[in-house]
Amino acid sequence: MPSLKGKDIISALELTREEVEHLYKVADELKQAFEAFGSLDIARNKVMITAFFEPSTRTKISFQMAMARLGGTVVDFLASVSSLAKGETDYDTIRILDGYDPDIIVIRQKKPGFPAEVAPWVKAPIINAGDGYNEHPTQALLDVYTISRELGKVDGVHIAIMGDLKYGRTPSSLSYLLSKFNDITIYYVAPEPLQIREEVIKNVEGKVRYELLNDIRELRGKPVDVIYVTRLQKERLPDPSMYESLKGSYRIDAALLKELFGDNIPIIMHPLPRTWELDTSVDPLPQAKYFQQAKNGLYVRAALIKEILGL
Repeated sequence: MPSLKGKDIISALELTREEVEHLYKVADELKQAFEAFGSLDIARNKVMITAFFEPSTRTKISFQMAMARLGGTVVDFLASVSSLAKGETDYDTIRILDGYDPDIIVIRQKKPGFPAEVAPWVKAPIINAGDGYNEHPTQALLDVYTISRELGKVDGVHIAIMGDLKYGRTPSSLSYLLSKFNDITIYYVAPEPLQIREEVIKNVEGKVRYELLNDIRELRGKPVDVIYVTRLQKERLPDPSMYESLKGSYRIDAALLKELFGDNIPIIMHPLPRTWELDTSVDPLPQAKYFQQAKNGLYVRAALIKEILGL
């Protein structure tokens, strides 16, 4: 049985298929336990620090809820009222937090590579909750869990990853995790300035089949099981004028899905938050899975915490 006890979770590339599938079994067990009992006490006397240097709703709250449901304690570091305002570096901040001997530190940072940079100097296991445009491994874990539970499989899946693939961090981690499975086809659908980064392609080359497309209408006639939509990352664009020029350059609504896929609409996913790229007309469709996807984050992250703590 694979063991993640005491391990850092920095990149989806570092996870094995065996570890992922074991996590999903644990997530299923915890989902049943939470539904039956509300909360457990298996993480009593364990402490997790959530250190988010960027805004977050789903990731931060689901980590905190997961630890609370397991019976552990959460200490939330608030960057906005910390000594960062006095000039302290984020590196020193993490070293200080680690000095209080937490059992896990969950980090979100706008700097790509920051969790990997600080991990060698920190005793507590680190979970990367997003590092700039680079990666978001736990989002990928819940994304693939959702695909698995909705479709009953991951092997053989055809997925269209659509939107801001260059500045978004979810497309890279999702691609990396899917590359652990067999017979995967990825359609990268994006306007040219937002197309998937070269290092992502290099990391999945030879492990998945992929096509680069510029418009969702190019999916017509292709087998598609999942459409994974992402927002335009306004806060990461190098030039503010890019947002206005690219705003509205890709979008799906219920009418377009019906036009392209008829009665065989793929499941629709989105890491959220959404803006204009995913119309609310999609929400009533039975294929709309993004709110369930977000809820699945609780179970997957609880499973990850449990396994890292060796509970």
